[in-house]
Amino acid sequence: MFKDLPAAPAAEKRPATDTRHGISRTDDYAWLRADNWQQVFQDPSVLDAEIRAYLEAENAYQKQAMADTEALQKTLFSEMRGRIKEDDSSVPSPDGPFAYGMSYVTGGEQPRFFRIPRQGGDEELLLDGDAEAADGAYFRISGANHAPDHKRMIWGFDDKGSEIFKLRVRDLGSGNDLEDSVENTGGGGAWSRGSDGFFYTLLDENHRPSRVYYHGIGSAQPDDRLIFEESDPGFFVSVGGSKLNDFIFINIHDHQTSEYRILPADDPQAEPRIVAPRQTGVEYDMHEGGDVFYILTNADGAKDFKIVEASVDAPGRENWRDVVTHQPGRLILSHMVFAGHLVWLQRENGLPTIVIRERGSGEEHAIAFDEEAYSLGLQGSYEYDTEVIRFSYSSMTTPSQQFDYNMRTRERVLLKTQEVPSGHNVEDYVTRRVMAPSHDGTEVPVSLLYRKDTALDGSAPCLLYGYGSYGATIPASFNTNCLSLVDRGFVYAIAHVRGGKDKGFAWYEDGKHLKKTNTFHDFIAAAEYLAAENFTSADRIVAEGGSAGGMLMGAIANMAPDRFGAIIAAVPFVDVLTTMLDDTLPLTPPEWPEWGNPIASKEDYEIIASYSPYDNVRAQDYPPILALAGLTDPRVTYWEPAKWVARLRAVKTGDAPVLLKTNMDAGHAGASGRFQRLEEVAYEYAFALKVTGRA
Repeated sequence: MFKDLPAAPAAEKRPATDTRHGISRTDDYAWLRADNWQQVFQDPSVLDAEIRAYLEAENAYQKQAMADTEALQKTLFSEMRGRIKEDDSSVPSPDGPFAYGMSYVTGGEQPRFFRIPRQGGDEELLLDGDAEAADGAYFRISGANHAPDHKRMIWGFDDKGSEIFKLRVRDLGSGNDLEDSVENTGGGGAWSRGSDGFFYTLLDENHRPSRVYYHGIGSAQPDDRLIFEESDPGFFVSVGGSKLNDFIFINIHDHQTSEYRILPADDPQAEPRIVAPRQTGVEYDMHEGGDVFYILTNADGAKDFKIVEASVDAPGRENWRDVVTHQPGRLILSHMVFAGHLVWLQRENGLPTIVIRERGSGEEHAIAFDEEAYSLGLQGSYEYDTEVIRFSYSSMTTPSQQFDYNMRTRERVLLKTQEVPSGHNVEDYVTRRVMAPSHDGTEVPVSLLYRKDTALDGSAPCLLYGYGSYGATIPASFNTNCLSLVDRGFVYAIAHVRGGKDKGFAWYEDGKHLKKTNTFHDFIAAAEYLAAENFTSADRIVAEGGSAGGMLMGAIANMAPDRFGAIIAAVPFVDVLTTMLDDTLPLTPPEWPEWGNPIASKEDYEIIASYSPYDNVRAQDYPPILALAGLTDPRVTYWEPAKWVARLRAVKTGDAPVLLKTNMDAGHAGASGRFQRLEEVAYEYAFALKVTGRA
């Protein structure tokens, strides 16, 4: 499989001991964490020379290990690119006199933003991403937000991969950027009602959005007015506007608690007023509906959320009135408000549904589909006074479709079906949802995709994907990339493990903090079920997960290495205990509700220490492992996978290789261009094919 490899890089051991709660830990590889990590995010060239040399040695090693797959990688890339309509364009969304959209040109890596007159006419190019990205190795546009008067646009970009965004203001008449420049932001802005300025979040020295400012057009950033500052490092701040351009919403939140402050969109001098003071464990999200706010919340024990209303003049919690009552097992995910209708996206029995409620009569109806597993996306509308919303639908076999839906007449109009230029016959594939019994008897949903002609006798290789944190649900949506594996005989599977919200909010609670290990047991159970039912066999399962899903990969590698043929861990959160003990890192304080606070609690320390992948590497045979990192990643810092790989090499038995590939020009999301990203996927898939003997 991996023959004639030279000796793998061996990181020098420099023991560093840390003692908490009377418990001491020694970390041989703590030196791989750059002391100047904040500066590295801004300028990667300042990375310590020894650390850079080690990462580059690892890159050279993995390149040699994968050298025999280079032709395969090119083939896979060509296939995946061939499934993309290169000159694709979104269906423009109407807003006032224009309809706004996004497109790509053939060969282009970055999106273009455009508009057309609402009643039809010539396309007006507003922003050409390829032109803006021409001078750098990395470039990511955070978005483009046009002003209420349609004369200007805020757009943001990150040119390091560190998610530190610069904002620019473009005059849409001339097509030129104004001199206004706002640095070190979270990536977006909310326009004032008069289109003469915007609100934005500023990142602090530890990369946390903690302050909201107002920038008047034509002014310098040092003159911007501070609107709100959050003093608790455990909370993030975001800012947005209402569809009616009446209010600015300041959302202060962590993973289990939220608080809103609001101010008039036409008065940036106003002091924000609080809606409902934060209460630990109570979340709420709000939208304006004329003279009332509609608020999605889990207050009053509504674990799976309900929707309430309150007047805009008195929106405090004491005035909340139930509109959509709580129903256990029906998780309301999001909501939107329009002049005549209230709309929400819910999930029940693992499947999503869009529900429409006529505000005047209270009459409700639903939009649903019949496949065993599918994905719905609620896009809504720019406009408030409309009867038409937009949504998307796909399944693992069905390409994405966009619909306009009239909420009054219930007419559904298909606007666009995702094109697969190289061809895609839905009838060639099967999608299924099966239930795998976990260690405690809980049934774990697993979504499957395979070709009809794939032999289900245990001989098929399988890529089993998992995440299972923060309540995030991995949708059973159409993915053209995975067809390159499926067409080579793979079963592609998604394990909907606890820690997501696939089966309601309780599904999330049962996979976090004190119950985190359920996530790992669920994934192992999914693998065992697929092997027992002859969809695959243990030595042919390639497990894959990224970020917190990479932590899942590290945990199952320690717990059940013999259940998997190989593991792919992308930007893996594997040094959980060390990171949760470092309150200077961007995400640490806001994530204590998810994992626990090992600084304050010995119990939390011991729980995290019991499963943290880095801390639990031991002398046993591991399957081949591929770890992927990004040098400027602010979410999972590069040193986590680097340290993990170093420790695996030093401790494990057996001769299975452990590879580390660090993108020296990117962060958490990998390469920024759409085709550059395909090259990374092709590399991962080549690894999967190689370790399963299909290369």
